[in-house]
Amino acid sequence: MADELIPETPETESEEPIKQRKNGLYPGVSDELAENMQSGWADTELRDLKPVEQAAETARRRAALSARFPGERLVIPAGNLKTRSNDTEYAFRSSVEYAYLTGNQTEDGVLVLEPAGEGHTATIYLLPRSDRANGEFWLDGQGELWVGRRHSLAESESLYGIPAADVRELARKLAEATGPVRVVRGYDAGIEAALTDKVTAERDEELRVFLSELRLVKDAFEIGELQKAVDSTVRGFEDVVKVLDKAEATSERYIEGTFFLRARVEGNDIGYGSICAAGPHACTLHWVRNDGPVRSGDLLLLDAGVETHTLYTADVTRTLPVNGRYSELQRKVYDAVYEAQEAGIAAVRPGAKYRDFHDAAQRVLAEKLVEWGLVEGPVERVLELGLQRRWTLHGTGHMLGMDVHDCAVARTETYVDGVLEPGMVLTVEPGLYFQADDLTVPEEYRGVGVRIEDDILVTEDGNRNLSAGLPRRSDEVEAWMAALKG
Repeated sequence: MADELIPETPETESEEPIKQRKNGLYPGVSDELAENMQSGWADTELRDLKPVEQAAETARRRAALSARFPGERLVIPAGNLKTRSNDTEYAFRSSVEYAYLTGNQTEDGVLVLEPAGEGHTATIYLLPRSDRANGEFWLDGQGELWVGRRHSLAESESLYGIPAADVRELARKLAEATGPVRVVRGYDAGIEAALTDKVTAERDEELRVFLSELRLVKDAFEIGELQKAVDSTVRGFEDVVKVLDKAEATSERYIEGTFFLRARVEGNDIGYGSICAAGPHACTLHWVRNDGPVRSGDLLLLDAGVETHTLYTADVTRTLPVNGRYSELQRKVYDAVYEAQEAGIAAVRPGAKYRDFHDAAQRVLAEKLVEWGLVEGPVERVLELGLQRRWTLHGTGHMLGMDVHDCAVARTETYVDGVLEPGMVLTVEPGLYFQADDLTVPEEYRGVGVRIEDDILVTEDGNRNLSAGLPRRSDEVEAWMAALKG
């Protein structure tokens, strides 16, 4: 990684000093070099940009937001870069609320809806192109010669269909503003500080909850993006199966890296930390260390999803026999989870209660546990007391979208206690997990963990499995793996 210069740049009263690195190799910048760097650059303004694909959808979303909060100033930040260590930053990911309403994903951006008549006027506040006059573009650690070109304000207006302004002026404007204001908290401390005497936590939470609930029903663009994410994820799972021999020679990290390659080539990133859990690690729900051995005869629980360039993520799980064939006990547990998932998916339809798919899957699993003698029946008693949860552990699914656990701050009455509608997308993911140290089950069960997860779209007449490209039935999984291994 290159070492930044240490500039000695003139400052005006309105300019922030360019951040300097303590131990850079250059003591300063000569007047001659500073003058030289200001000129001789081609005009790179992009003048024929077309709006981003979702521009019409983001406009409709802003209109819905405007209608919900008439007469109030609404402030939705993208967020800032976060330091990983010393002077390196984590890769930036915009706040979901901001990206959902604008289509933009750049750090420090802020969407502001100003009351106007019966509605609002929207402005997207962004950093303009790096300043060449004061040397920022080549001297500052976030200058364009260091991190790449950013769009001009005029270009951003063309792309996002929203008037654009310099974000460096926004904090002052907000501090001077009057009238009711709401802000989405937790992303931009500077913006929140400018509004500290104008907002309340309760009112801001109402804004955040509304934006979460607005995403419960996906539009056609979102459904298309989720299908893209799933299709790439299917290919990522195929990639993994083809290299299981290399994973056996190394560790779960080989699986993690293999899937990550597909995510970066075809999408923006992984949607969440990949769970590449071999053997007893499959019983750890969020096993993301991925540093364990991969052994023939064990199961591999792979829970992973590609995130598209527009930040929509898949969330798919398959539990695969590392050697391509389930043992008798592994098949018994796997087929029970498959049967539970089938019951859960069948319960996904418009007008059904959100909880129905969970209840349907849990009933099947409870029946199996009673049948196997692992818990004392009857089944109704087991379900009433939640005794199956020792081995099922988690809920059977969640909403899916720009967050892997999407719409998480929606009100309980509109989410968990709500009713399914066409356009909702959710996961159905029952599992059975027999911990390696669980003395309440026969030894042969211990260390066996199985989860099967698919991404389900609620349609007008039922549902559609977006991840149907991956086999689920145990015999189909074995045939699919054999074909991929060639």
